[in-house]
Amino acid sequence: MRGRRVAAALGAAVLTLISACSAEEQPIDLENAASRAHEVKVALVPGGAHPYFQLWRTGGAEAKAAFGIGEVTYDESSGWDQATQNRTINTYTAQGYTAFGVFGVSSVDINATFSNMKSTGLVVASLGSCPADTVNKADFCLATDVEVAAYKAARAAIDAIGGEGALVHLTGNRVDTNTERRMAGVRHAVDETNGKVTLLTTVTDIDKDQASADKAVTDLLASQGRKISGIVTTGYIPALAAANGVAAAKLPIKIVAIDDDKVILDGIRGGSVAATVAQNPVGQAYVGSWALTQLVVGECKNKWRGQIIDSGSFVITKANVDSYDAERKAKTQALIEQFRTSVLAC
Repeated sequence: MRGRRVAAALGAAVLTLISACSAEEQPIDLENAASRAHEVKVALVPGGAHPYFQLWRTGGAEAKAAFGIGEVTYDESSGWDQATQNRTINTYTAQGYTAFGVFGVSSVDINATFSNMKSTGLVVASLGSCPADTVNKADFCLATDVEVAAYKAARAAIDAIGGEGALVHLTGNRVDTNTERRMAGVRHAVDETNGKVTLLTTVTDIDKDQASADKAVTDLLASQGRKISGIVTTGYIPALAAANGVAAAKLPIKIVAIDDDKVILDGIRGGSVAATVAQNPVGQAYVGSWALTQLVVGECKNKWRGQIIDSGSFVITKANVDSYDAERKAKTQALIEQFRTSVLAC
């Protein structure tokens, strides 16, 4: 029964894809397309271990079950080293994997990796982060528009402090282009206040491990805690550090976090955290694995290589803390339709 349901679901997806094809194109062989999905092997390869990427496991497993994909494997062993990540990709290629969802360690060098992969006939998506270059050499990039997400977070923090005061921004690695984009989003929101809100400081490079983030927050609160009206965090680990640090210091600082860790959601319910901005890592792996499979089996081609698609971001407050996941799931389904109509050509 399960096999029949998977085949039926894949068949329905293929029928939808056919309806988008032009009259001049040859129709897809439904039976062959459905039978070939189980031959596809997808590897999801983040830059290294990080709580954010754990939800790629969930999205990949859901895609495997929903679309009858042969294998969806998750490997976080790159250790935040680009050469190691390249070797990991080569290992899976030797094992017959032809589709890859990759969060590049080096946003500058990853395009060279993507170009090499494409030259050998592999299908690859840049997931979770896009290359720093103006051109994306992967088949597509599906990631949070981090500048938009940071802007949403900063606006929520400004609202939480009543539209005036001093903000602090806690974020990730300074060399990461995503960090630059997040900083730009926060500055944009602050600039819109015309001086009513100031950005007291931005603390970078504290999204690597919890101990470092905790120390950075403790030091910040000890030296400038009385000056801070609100903290906006655009890194997963510093968000937890801020929530715990402000609670321990008993300071009247409003916190806007990122992602939906249980500590953060409980803080919103209890009032110690004003809001958070959730991303969609489950959707990145789910939609990414599905789209890669379409490309491997030849059901579809990219309309053009290197498109960038926003996987979505969602402001969570006390009003929607128990219902926001429905919005995320709706966005994920909308992404499937967006790929069918705007990203892929059948």
